[in-house]
Amino acid sequence: MKTSRKCYMLYAILFLTLNTGIAQRAEQPDFRYDTGAKINDMILTQGGTMVVATNNGLVGIKPGSNQLLFNFTEYGRVKPEELTFVPNAPYIIVAQGGFANLTSKKSVIDYMSGQVLFNTESNGWKVAYSCEVKMPQNKLVVTGQRRADEKYATAVAVYDLNSGKEDYRFNLGEPGKVSVGAGMQPSGSVLLLKDYLIVPTTKGLLAKKAQTGETLWQNDMKNINWMVADANENEIYAFESVNQGKNTRIHKVGVNGTELWKDDHKVKGQVVNFEILPKGIAVVSNQSDGGNNSIFATKNESNIAFLSAANGEDLWDKAPKTKGYVQHFYVMEDGILFGIYQGGINKISFDGQTLFKKPLKTGENILTMAHTPQGLIYITSEDANIVNLENGEQVWQKPLKYKRAGAVSSTLDKRNNRYLISADETLYAVDATSGDVSILAETSFEGKEDPSHVEIRDGGILLTSDQNMQLIDWDGEKQWHEYYRAPGKSAMGAVLAGVAAVATATTAVAAANSSMQNKLAGYDEESESDARLAGGMAAASGASVAEMLKRFKATAATRNDQFILTKLDDGVGLVKVSRDTGAKEKEIVLKDKQPEYIVDEIGGLLYYKADNNSIFAYDLKK
Repeated sequence: MKTSRKCYMLYAILFLTLNTGIAQRAEQPDFRYDTGAKINDMILTQGGTMVVATNNGLVGIKPGSNQLLFNFTEYGRVKPEELTFVPNAPYIIVAQGGFANLTSKKSVIDYMSGQVLFNTESNGWKVAYSCEVKMPQNKLVVTGQRRADEKYATAVAVYDLNSGKEDYRFNLGEPGKVSVGAGMQPSGSVLLLKDYLIVPTTKGLLAKKAQTGETLWQNDMKNINWMVADANENEIYAFESVNQGKNTRIHKVGVNGTELWKDDHKVKGQVVNFEILPKGIAVVSNQSDGGNNSIFATKNESNIAFLSAANGEDLWDKAPKTKGYVQHFYVMEDGILFGIYQGGINKISFDGQTLFKKPLKTGENILTMAHTPQGLIYITSEDANIVNLENGEQVWQKPLKYKRAGAVSSTLDKRNNRYLISADETLYAVDATSGDVSILAETSFEGKEDPSHVEIRDGGILLTSDQNMQLIDWDGEKQWHEYYRAPGKSAMGAVLAGVAAVATATTAVAAANSSMQNKLAGYDEESESDARLAGGMAAASGASVAEMLKRFKATAATRNDQFILTKLDDGVGLVKVSRDTGAKEKEIVLKDKQPEYIVDEIGGLLYYKADNNSIFAYDLKK
């Protein structure tokens, strides 16, 4: 199933009531949690732990016990901007007490085990410049200034996140020289390799041997912001932000510190995606006018370059025109395939030749680009088609076109060998072999809603929205339709936060060495996103990582039900409706007119803010 509104969590509410013909009041919660202070925010993490921000600090809640997993009060109230949930790893970084990234207090919490693995105070740091989790090594790299007993030395340390213990630490330059410009200061993100690490500084790159801190080499490549190496650690690229962040310079460094390119290569904008390849590095950078309306202002668009591994020169004599931002970027065997948000798909060979006979025109907002046996399928907010991946020629006789739709979803009906695309109140059936298009059903939902999701069930095809559910048979005939009126804005409740992959890391840094990210996936790869995340974590070790991997690979516990907020006989509430029969299986009567809640769809749990200090949890699998 593909949908333009991917929901990793359903949002819902308190006081579950078993429906045995008549809804019962006040079903007792399975778990109760007293946070000890006023609740300000509830955040469901990727690993399934609920993190609650209170006036006293942070609280961790894990199903299976009425006890709090952790209660972190060392820093008092924590603001949202002081929290970083590390993507695809079981850690929260709490940073407080400074400006920009220069903070006097930093802590790292394992939200799966509840352990505080690191904090600046107990580890001898006066100021932490940076605090970065490195995966899959499962290490924490800290740069900053030590305390008075160490003469305020600027130092780098590596900690093992399985144990929280320090692996090793070394100083940069001579202790005692602390003023800016007087000594060597970190300038960006440390690159952690197998046997050594490279620290970017204001004086140049500095390579130190792991464990001993022995200096292996040093060069004059100053003010580098971040670096990346290929899988074999033979190719190292360094990125330097220049012109107040408007452009980026790219350098190549040898394993002995030698600058391999005579001249660095400058790209317009900030690098947002890249891939290291045998012949060089493919780079996508985004530039923006910054709100400047002048005709001389920078264009809002992406730039794509392919830089030679040998000398850094652009291997493409003429860069492809994008006229917008790159939304999809895939490295193929014969070249690079990309799609533009504003519309358009093209493919360029590694030597700069256009592989498509002409750039493919598409509608705006390319929701899906995926591989099928017939070729490349694309689905946008306005049209859909399958084209030949070698030359861009369309496979279907003509694109399927529809009005620009607010919600477009699609799925593969394997039983009947056809794609189903829901858009513009119509369910289209497209023969997977011939491309013949037919209208399978008209979908008129109540409450001014359009279907936002389509999926295959054992008994037919299910179309859903927030308040509507409809099952049709394989011929498009309606089997049942359930509609529950929305309770109105005053009773809609507060939608609380879930963390899918919340992080503050630079997009490109987070994507480092992620060949899976730039691989064109098959259309019918189930749980594709979570499987990729799990694959990326598989090389990491540790109990918390292993527990998180299980969740990534799990099937959603609520996959057979939908929860709908509506007005019940006894007040505003939630109904649990079967996706197969449309039967109402449970009613949830709400105590509050504006409840605050989260439903964990994967774990099958509902978390409800019962009062200022309390959270109730309900097992939705019952």
